[in-house]
Amino acid sequence: MQVGLVGLGRMGANMAERLVRGGHTVVGTARHREVVDAAVARGVVGAYSLEEMLQKLPSPRVLWLMIPAGDPVDATLNELLPQLAAGDLIVDGGNSYYKDTLRRSATLAAKGIPYVDVGTSGGIWGLAEGYSLMAGGPVDAVARITPLLTTLAPAPDKGWGRVGPTGAGHFVKMVHNGIEYGMMQAYAEGFSILKHKDAMELDLAQVAEIWRFGSVVRSWLLDLTASALHENPELTGIKPFVVDSGEGRWTSTEAFDLDVPAPVITLSLVERIRSREAESFGDKLLAVMRAKFGGHAVEHEG
Repeated sequence: MQVGLVGLGRMGANMAERLVRGGHTVVGTARHREVVDAAVARGVVGAYSLEEMLQKLPSPRVLWLMIPAGDPVDATLNELLPQLAAGDLIVDGGNSYYKDTLRRSATLAAKGIPYVDVGTSGGIWGLAEGYSLMAGGPVDAVARITPLLTTLAPAPDKGWGRVGPTGAGHFVKMVHNGIEYGMMQAYAEGFSILKHKDAMELDLAQVAEIWRFGSVVRSWLLDLTASALHENPELTGIKPFVVDSGEGRWTSTEAFDLDVPAPVITLSLVERIRSREAESFGDKLLAVMRAKFGGHAVEHEG
């Protein structure tokens, strides 16, 4: 099968290579020439503009977007739309907000262009291990890209599926990432408790390694945690600043809109935001309040 891939960042390039290894032809493009050149070295057919990519693909064309959510997706679609024809198909494999996906799908449907949203998980390990793929869209449109999905997935019958209509793929991936926030926060808090119990002289890397096998908390995230602790037991040089890419916020908002309690996911997001405040005015105010009502000591800087 032939597919155009827009976006050859680390994940996009790895997906392209996995498709090439699976016997597909991938015509890839990116904003920077050197990025395209690097993908060509991995078996991708290079295209140095969207126009060139479209010219190299047979009609009806399948275009897979692996670009950042938000404005970049809209800008790319706006550039593509005048050059597309009815029957072409667009796949958004990024972390787009599902409401944006519904809006874009409606615009493209008016032009006779199906839009499939594929929530994609697997990160930098997907090339070797395969990707978890959550597809949303019309049944016939998802069927058209099934050869791509079965190649990208860990196995033809595992780790992928059509989860519902348009928007469902990105909705499921949004909640997936919200769950991920909560799991990561629980591991971080648990290991922090272990770290602070000096009297036990615990080796956190050893504990993580023990938990990896047979434990009910074993997971791929724990595997990665164990690896990180082996490499840098004290996490020397790591700044306690945790970024969120949006999905946790969207998941929490959706929970509020649906009247579904999601305290773990929501608080994990709050903790990420808290990590960015190097000098917390709120914490200072808490200390002053304790001093005012209870006479508790206040620690001063310097």
